Order: sequence, then C-alpha cells, then structure tokens
Amino acid sequence: MKKKLVLWGIDEKDEKVLIAIELLEKEDSVKVYSFDVNIATEQFYKDLMDKWRNGETVEFPDSTKTFDRPLSLTESILPDELKVDRTDLVNRAKTEWQFVVLSTKLYSMYKSELEDLSEKVKGVSNFESGVWEELKGFWSKVQQQARDRNLFREHANQLREETNTLFDSLKEKRKKLDQEFKSKSADTKTQFMDMLSEVQEKIDKGLGLSPIFQELKDIQSKFKDASFTRDDRKKVWDKLDAAFKTVKEKRFGTKEGSNAGGALGRVEKRLKGLEAAIGKMESSIQRDKSDIEYQDRIITQTDGQLEQQIRQAKIKMINERISSKELKLKDMLETKSKLEQKISSLEKKQEQAKEKEKIAEVKEQVKQRIADDMEKKAKELESDETVQKAAAAIQEEDEQEAPKENIDENADSLLGAIGTALGESLEDVVDTVKAVADVVGDKIEEKIDEFKGEEE
Repeated sequence: MKKKLVLWGIDEKDEKVLIAIELLEKEDSVKVYSFDVNIATEQFYKDLMDKWRNGETVEFPDSTKTFDRPLSLTESILPDELKVDRTDLVNRAKTEWQFVVLSTKLYSMYKSELEDLSEKVKGVSNFESGVWEELKGFWSKVQQQARDRNLFREHANQLREETNTLFDSLKEKRKKLDQEFKSKSADTKTQFMDMLSEVQEKIDKGLGLSPIFQELKDIQSKFKDASFTRDDRKKVWDKLDAAFKTVKEKRFGTKEGSNAGGALGRVEKRLKGLEAAIGKMESSIQRDKSDIEYQDRIITQTDGQLEQQIRQAKIKMINERISSKELKLKDMLETKSKLEQKISSLEKKQEQAKEKEKIAEVKEQVKQRIADDMEKKAKELESDETVQKAAAAIQEEDEQEAPKENIDENADSLLGAIGTALGESLEDVVDTVKAVADVVGDKIEEKIDEFKGEEE
C-alpha cells in the first residue's frame, strides 16, 4: 500500500500546481507539498512518481509550499488552499492511511505481547506445556488478524518469524516429540510417494485418464489433511503437482489460439475478454461487500477499542474501494454495450454480403441455363428436316437461274448465309436474354426457390 501520492491540482489563485502528499505514520498526520507549475517540469514529475513514491530521495526546490495536516476520517487531508480533480484518489488515500496507522498500532501491541512471551520462554529450563499453549494462543490471534488483513504482510511476517524463533526454542526442549513428528511425517510421505508412483505407472501405460484424474484429486484431498514437515510436504506436493500437469496435458492438450479472422472475429474476441474481466470485477466487488458484512458482524464482538477502530477504518476503506471499482465496472459495461452493437452491425453486413453472393450465383446459374436452352433449340433447328428442305429448294432455284459456272459458288454462299443467319440469330437471342436477365435482376431472387425446386 503506497504511503505517498502525487497528483495535479489548483491553488487559491486557481493556478495549476503539482501536489505531493506523504503519510507520517508515527505522527498520525500527513505532510502536503505544493509545487508551482513553472517548477514542476516533466522530469521533476517523473522523479516524484518513479523515485519519491518508492522511497528514494528527491530534492525539493526552495519555493516548495509545505502543509501539515492531521489524519482524520472526518477532515480532508488537503488544506483549503489546494483543490484537486481526483478527489476520489485523495479520499481513498485518506481511508487507507487511517487503516495503516491503526494497523501499525495493532502490530505494536502484538509486538509488546510477544516480548513478554519471549521473556517467559527464556525463563524456563524445561519444556512447559503452559508456555507452549500460551504461545500457540498468541499466534492464533496474529493469524486471525493476518487472515482478516488487519495486519500488513511485512508486520505479520515479522511476528511470524519471531514467534517461530520462540517455538524453535521450545522445540529444542521437546526433541523427543519433535523426532516423533518427523518420523510420522516420513512415513506419511512414503505412503503418498507410493500412491503417486502407482498413479504414474497407470499414466505411462495409457490407462483411462478420467479415473486417474479423480484418483489424483482424492490423493490431493488426503494431502491437505496430512501432517508433514516442511521438506516432506514440498516433496510430496511437487510430485503430486507434476502428475496433475501430465494428466491435464494428455486430456486437454495445449490450447491453441483461435483464428477468428476478420473484423467480426476480432471484435468477438475482444468482447469475450471484456466479459471475463467484467466477471472478475463483479466477483471482486461482491467479495468486498461480503467482507463489509463480515466486518459488521465481527465489530460487535470485538473487545478492544483499537481493534474496533481498525475494523471501522477498514469498512471505510473497502467502501472507497468498491466505489472505485464500480466506476470502472460502469465503463466496462458501457464498452460491452458498444461492442455488442458493433458485433450486431458486422453480423448484419456479413449476412447481407452472403445474400448478395447467393443472389449473384443464382443469377449466373439462370443465365447459363437460358443460354444452354437457346443453344439446344438452335441445334435442333439446324437439324430440322423442313429447314433442310427449304434450304435445298432455295439452292435448286438459284442453280436454275444462275449461270452454271456459278452454281457451286452460289450454293456455298446460300448455305453460308443460312448458317450465318442462324448463328447471328442465336447470338442475338442469347444476348437479348442476358440483357433481360440483368434488367429484371431484382426479380430473379423471387424465382430462386422455384429454380432450386426444378433442379431437385
């Protein structure tokens, strides 16, 4: 959790300024720094964001204005002279820092209690179950506060380390019990290793993966309830985890990215990712709300005033966090609506394009069918006996009227003329049919089903 904040704002003269806010944890207050816009260069702003916020030293100019403000849930941490657009960031920092101060006080209280326990452990020469149980009770309280996140991780880890040191000191006084525990852990580890080896043999033989996977889940359930030393637990877990991975790879293979292609595929992929993010955000908000309900229930059962203050501060902090997440969720839902509209539009365009392709294809089929029919009719006409007789009669008349030497030439010309006439007539008919088909193209669609029925 950051203890420093940097953002832009304005001063009492409505002039732009760079504002830096720092939590003074031990003093239960904050220090506010204001930098004139002429001083706040891009490099200076970058130094504040990248270095100062992470604990590194950054030299402030002499003209820096400084304000000391109390840390209070009811008062603003900014002086009246300064205002910012992102009030949500300031309010969130205020509630989080209030929690930081109270959590640190809780840590100090546990630290003092742990020092008393340390003196007791040093004062006993032999193992005493009473001191052991007292130390266990203390650690149980710390664990609960850590699970409720009332203690920062570094504080909880430090208390854990010091508590473990005391536990180790007591364990030295009960080596016999410790040896028994180690022996039991070793036996349990052997049992699990044998079970996992049998499972691995089944995997290698290519037996059914579904029952093997269920068997691994049963072993995992037993593993959670088993008692191990740290090393034995790690060894068993590594082998169990490796078996799970092997079975999953054989069952499901490696996931390949979908090749959606086109604008529609890209938008659908983006929508899918957004929906997953929305689901996570909604779950996160619901967890925060459940956490508030839990804190409301627990706060009535707390004995100490400090813990009650911590839980109140935590409720306030969670509420601010929910507000921030709900704003993000609103933006995500708006984006989702836009993407859905875009997908609908692209789908309509895609359907229209497919329909046009289908109509164009049927048009060509109709045109080709008409052309084939006309060509067939023309061939039938050429082979018709009446036509042949008419051509022969015309040829005979021409032979009688024309000089003998020109008979062959005229006959050839006449037959050629008939063929040419028929060819030109056929071409004219086909061209005419095609032209008509283009003109009445809009009505061809109405005949599509009829045409398909005839084909079938």
